[in-house]
Amino acid sequence: MSKLRLTLACGSYDLLRSLIEGTVAPPGIDLNVLTMASPERHGRMLRHEEFDVCELSLVAYLVARDQGRGFTAIPVFPHRRFRHGYMVKRTGCGIDKPADLNGKRVGLDTLQNSAGLWMRGILQDHHGVDLKSIEWWCQQEEDVPFEPAKWMRVRRVSEGKDIDRMLLDGELEGALYPETLPSIRSGSPKVALVFPNPKAAEIEYYNKSGIFPIMHAVVIKNDILEKHPWVAVNLLQAFEQAKEVCYERMKDPRNFALVWVKELMQEQAAIFGPDPWPSGLERNRKALEAVVRYEHEQGMIKEKPKIEDLFFPASLQEIQHYL
Repeated sequence: MSKLRLTLACGSYDLLRSLIEGTVAPPGIDLNVLTMASPERHGRMLRHEEFDVCELSLVAYLVARDQGRGFTAIPVFPHRRFRHGYMVKRTGCGIDKPADLNGKRVGLDTLQNSAGLWMRGILQDHHGVDLKSIEWWCQQEEDVPFEPAKWMRVRRVSEGKDIDRMLLDGELEGALYPETLPSIRSGSPKVALVFPNPKAAEIEYYNKSGIFPIMHAVVIKNDILEKHPWVAVNLLQAFEQAKEVCYERMKDPRNFALVWVKELMQEQAAIFGPDPWPSGLERNRKALEAVVRYEHEQGMIKEKPKIEDLFFPASLQEIQHYL
């Protein structure tokens, strides 16, 4: 019997290397893997649904799902990242602690960006930031148009300007941006991190919340799932196998151009345990419930779905059997 040919778009991660290279393959599927950066991949899937399977922004997935788009996620999360180190302030504008962002002008890439949503939620839940008090400046168009909550004061960056330049020119007091801003990379004295020691803040946040923020999930087109429901489980198995291959490779320090790799791995295991990148529902419930709450509060989704309903199959019993 011939295999089902599917195209997967994803990032070029070590967790997925064996899947990308083809040394791990989902049973019954001939997978054509295309690696590309997040903005291109997300835009092409959200605007044109170009791929059969796609690593997609979790936040954008919930917005698209709320609007009835034609793909459904499986509980695989290939990209996570703590975000305390991406919260930036302009020096000399009275921001000494996170709560000092209240009443200020803060730049974003988009509202729909997963990084920005997590940063807003963390500031709100743990640092006394009142999101209603802030004037939000968005640089890019949303991939999936939506109407933000009425309490959100949203402005659009003018053509020819960007968040980093507005920060340096005094038009903004802060920024929550998905990538390191050029002014931070260059060491400009006009800007600084809201959290001077982001790693310590991130460990503290994890210890308090139990959340390692999820940036991306994996979605599959609904017409494929309707005709071939077994694809969901077989792909999930392959993602899990690729992760295990990665973990095995990480045991050998020769595979890293890092001086203290053994010590870093020991520190990571002490904080997160043996599997910092879990798939499935239960080990990710806290993070998923937080994302749903943040998006609903901020007007990105009209309905507040059950976590079980976000993934295929709805019951997850079959998928959980393989985890």
